[in-house]
Amino acid sequence: MKKTIYILLLAIVQLAVTTSCSNDDERYIYVKPADVNRNVLIEDFTGQRCLNCPNASAQIDSLIAQYGHDAIIAVSIHSGPLGFKGSAKFTGLATSLGDTYYNHWNCDHQPIGLVNRVGGLQDYPAWPALVRQALSLKSTIEMEATVSYNDTTHEASIKVNMLGTNGTTRGKLQLWVIEDSITAMQVMPDGKPKPDYVHKHVLRAAVNGDWGQDVTIDEGVESTATAHYTVDKAWDPKHLWIVAFVYNNDGVVQVIKSHF
Repeated sequence: MKKTIYILLLAIVQLAVTTSCSNDDERYIYVKPADVNRNVLIEDFTGQRCLNCPNASAQIDSLIAQYGHDAIIAVSIHSGPLGFKGSAKFTGLATSLGDTYYNHWNCDHQPIGLVNRVGGLQDYPAWPALVRQALSLKSTIEMEATVSYNDTTHEASIKVNMLGTNGTTRGKLQLWVIEDSITAMQVMPDGKPKPDYVHKHVLRAAVNGDWGQDVTIDEGVESTATAHYTVDKAWDPKHLWIVAFVYNNDGVVQVIKSHF
């Protein structure tokens, strides 16, 4: 009799444990990640010999002042026939990389730019309306980037975390190095060169290839990309940033930047 009662009690305990575990499992309900605002990438095709390019730069300054440095991320791509690669007297900011992008997008004048790579090339007076439209959208991914820099070796280590917030996002992750506060010649709207013009967010290099690397980012899943880059000794690390963005055929999905 005692043995029978013991067996019955053991069965009840096992049933209770099983039921408890089942209830615990049911509490693990998937929670969809929160929507994130979409930042805006402005690719400004510019040149030091371009009379109207300072006006485009002023337009970018106005948009940053209105919406903030995190929401508006500009990259000045010195390139094309009005770009300047330097001389014995003046520092040049144009690069072969800039020319690659200038030719790819079939630019035919400067200044001209892309706003999140949606709607094609646009002159700078159209940028404010395009920025407002882009900022009204949500992104399907959340991104953050960190950069560590070794002053001795001039080596930068870059880490980008990406979290899917809605479905699966396929595209390319692009990493650019940009530099602020470069004092160099610029032809002004009055046609006169200004030797001490301060250039901002100048494209210096592509870290992971001219067109980036393939990425697939699933909802609720965090992906990580890392890269290393040896910085040119002529660049000032105090003014360097990494711009990281994911893009596909629909445009720029999300863009962020991180200071060295």
